[in-house]
Amino acid sequence: MSHSAEGPTPASDTLNDFTAAPSEARRVVVLISGNGSNLQALIDAQAYDELGGEIVAVISNRADAYGLKRARDAGIDAVALPHREYDSREAFDGALIKVIERHEPDLIVLAGFMRILTPLFVQRFYGRLLNIHPSLLPAYQGLDTHARALADGVTEHGCSVHFVTEELDGGPVVVQAAVTVDAEDDAASLKNKVHVREHLIYPIAVKWFLQGRLQLGSQGPTLDGMPLPPQGLRLSHADAAEELDEDQ
Repeated sequence: MSHSAEGPTPASDTLNDFTAAPSEARRVVVLISGNGSNLQALIDAQAYDELGGEIVAVISNRADAYGLKRARDAGIDAVALPHREYDSREAFDGALIKVIERHEPDLIVLAGFMRILTPLFVQRFYGRLLNIHPSLLPAYQGLDTHARALADGVTEHGCSVHFVTEELDGGPVVVQAAVTVDAEDDAASLKNKVHVREHLIYPIAVKWFLQGRLQLGSQGPTLDGMPLPPQGLRLSHADAAEELDEDQ
C-alpha cells in the first residue's frame, strides 16, 4: 500500500512519518548475567555510530548484574528478570520471550548470558541470535576455556562470535580473533587478552548483521552473499593487535 503526501492535507505530516518508518534504526536487545563488558563495547560502538543500530533494551536474569547499571547510565531500558522466580527453564524462557518481543528487536545479542536456552527460545529467534564465546570454536566449548587451553599447552587461543542453535556453543561461527598464548600467561592474563579481542569483534559482527550483510540461511551463514568458512572469518593475533594498536 503506497501513500502520496502530495498537496497540503492535514494528514501530510503523518504520511511523511509513515513513509519514513523503514529507515528507522535497527533494534537490538542484549541479554546479560553479569558485569557486561561486552555490552559496554556495544554501547561504545553505538555512541560512535559504529553499531549500525540501537540497543533498545538490556535484560538480565540477575537483578544485581552490573551490566544493568551500564545500560541505565547509557539511557537504555534495563530489565531484571530473575530466573529463580520461575518454576522451570521453559517458564523462564517463555517470560523472557515476552519481554524481548515487547521491544521488537531485529537482533538478540547474548553478552555473558549464563543460561542454557530451551529449544523453544532458540527456534523463536533462530537466525537473529548471536553469542560470543571465549575460545576458537569448535575448541573448548562450555566453561573454563582459558584454564583448559593452558592445561593443554596450546600456543593460540581466542574468541568466536557465532549464531545460536540448540547445540551449546555449537552454532555456525561468524568471526574469530586469535591471541598468542605466552609462556608466562595464567588464566587471568589470558582472559584479559581474549576480552580485548571480544570487544573488538563483537560490535563488528553486530554491525554486519544490522546492515543486512550477515545472514543465516539454510546452507549456513553468509557475508555479502558469500558462504563463510567453517570457523568464520579469522583475525590473526597480528591482525587484531594492529587493529587494537597493541605491541605485538
